[in-house]
Amino acid sequence: MCLTGVDYFSTLGYQPSIAFEAAGILAPLATIVLVLVTLFGALPVYSHVAKCSPHGQGSIAMLERLVRGWTGKVMVLVLLGFAATDFVITKTLSAADAAEHLLKNPMWHQLPEWVHAYSEDHQRVFLTMGLLVFLGASFMRGFREVIGMAVVIVVVYLTLNVIVISSGLYQLATHPELLSNWSADISSGNWHIEHPILAPGGFWILIASALLYFPKLALGLSGFETGVAVMPLVKGDDGDTHNAPHGRIRNTRKLLVSAAIIMSVALIGSSWIVATLIEPAELLPAPGGVGEGGEAANRALAYLAHGGGKAGIGPINPLFGEGFGTLYDVMTVVILWFAGASAMAGLLNLVPQYLPRYGMAPEWARAVRPLVFLFTAINLFVTWVFNADVIAQGGAYATGVLVLMSSAGVASVIDRYRHSERQGWARVPWGFLLITIIFLYTTAANMLERPDGIKIASCFIGAIVVSSFASRVSRSTELRFRGFEYKDAETKFLWDSLKHLEFPVLVPHRPGRRELDDKEESIRERHRLPAEVPIVFIEAQVGDTSEFLQVPLMEIRQEEGRFVIGITRCASIAHVIAAIALELSKVGTPPEIHFGWSDESPLAASASFFLFGAGNVPWMVRELLCQEQPDGNRRPRVIVG
Repeated sequence: MCLTGVDYFSTLGYQPSIAFEAAGILAPLATIVLVLVTLFGALPVYSHVAKCSPHGQGSIAMLERLVRGWTGKVMVLVLLGFAATDFVITKTLSAADAAEHLLKNPMWHQLPEWVHAYSEDHQRVFLTMGLLVFLGASFMRGFREVIGMAVVIVVVYLTLNVIVISSGLYQLATHPELLSNWSADISSGNWHIEHPILAPGGFWILIASALLYFPKLALGLSGFETGVAVMPLVKGDDGDTHNAPHGRIRNTRKLLVSAAIIMSVALIGSSWIVATLIEPAELLPAPGGVGEGGEAANRALAYLAHGGGKAGIGPINPLFGEGFGTLYDVMTVVILWFAGASAMAGLLNLVPQYLPRYGMAPEWARAVRPLVFLFTAINLFVTWVFNADVIAQGGAYATGVLVLMSSAGVASVIDRYRHSERQGWARVPWGFLLITIIFLYTTAANMLERPDGIKIASCFIGAIVVSSFASRVSRSTELRFRGFEYKDAETKFLWDSLKHLEFPVLVPHRPGRRELDDKEESIRERHRLPAEVPIVFIEAQVGDTSEFLQVPLMEIRQEEGRFVIGITRCASIAHVIAAIALELSKVGTPPEIHFGWSDESPLAASASFFLFGAGNVPWMVRELLCQEQPDGNRRPRVIVG
């Protein structure tokens, strides 16, 4: 739970401030909506995701299983773009907020004058970049040793927040005029919102406003994908198996429930005390993200921990002041830094799981250090673009989180519908459908309100899609073969027998085009093959051409004295033919592969090969053979006639 918490609970460092900046003094009401969506929306969806992907793959893997072919691959690439947005912005936003806490700490002003010669904006950018470089360097050395510190960090950080929030709630209980003043501002329309969506009004206007402002608070939903990602670390029952880890699923659901309840209580409590105990002017960020904002901007709870509050109230706890506030700042910086580490770990787990397997990344993408270097460079670029502004990055972060949650909702609806035994409308999982609609509405509202999120996500998606297809094209001449599966024992016996056949001739044949007798007669005449030379026909059927690595299914049969090798589940015809020829050449005489001439244009053939695995076969087979067998004496020959 603490591994999840370094991502989830760390949002308390900036969520209360962002909530007030978005919804003004309506933030507590909008936060209640957020908590309801958390407990009755995100929690049920991710409980189902935990059941369907108990090994930490998450909602992306669910959709990959539900949608096959190129459609599924493109969908995964798009979702990976949003996931990259989520994880990358988690790191840059967390580091930026950590820098904000350091800059506003009184001890920062005691540093040498040359530090303060730079503006606060430049100091924040330099600090943020320094934290990101330190994060990358830690992963270069190996981060596994310090993951255990997550428990200590989360426990200490939550304890400090319990002290701050409970002290604030005690002030509200003992000073009822604070709530009266808040209620009066609500009634008078003094909401401290620059451009309210609805004009201030009665009870139903308040409810509608809370529902409309809720999407702006969507950062408080982060953490559920991380909760599912840590499933391989969750202990199960002794009777658990790889395919049925019931104990692990049950305990992961306990993890999700515990984290959601803790965070829900913290979010509601923090929103109430921030909206009532801090002057609104202190909570507002600098206009346009340039210059100095209020002292509580992006660090509302830290402001209270330092003894801040409304005039006439003073510190809300005698313990609060520079000492306690500095301790709070230190722990906030540490947990925000660890949130970046959690996001980095998520990226390092996610990218190698998909892109190299699709052939859409080079093999070095499976290694940790090159990826760490790449992601660190991206983080520094994003920090420079956003000027290390927490508010400016909030839209992109929320977009990534919400799209992943929406995909989890869609996957859950499809999965439950397919596995339901009911008929008609009763088969539709209406509860999950409603939750998914809420997620989709929240995602759309967030994108419309803060289009920067979809812009930065589009950049990630575009980069991933373009680089992925470029990699797929460049790797298309790899053999992409993991071995054959055999339909039965007889096929395995016949295959071993074929390996010892002298001077075999392989002839690809499309089933249904011509009879084998006609095909053999034509081949022997055109290629001048005498009757005593045995011909082995290959009948390959294309399967899912979007797959990169393939394990085809082989069936060998004898028809009128000739061997026919039937191959199904082919991602590429050329790769399967080359694999058969190379396997035969390992034992006996290297075979010859005889093709007929194709009238297809070279451009159309190349496109057909890349997308559908069936064009430009003779040229591609020869290319594969030359790469895999440099010895010309042992290399199968390709003959086109």
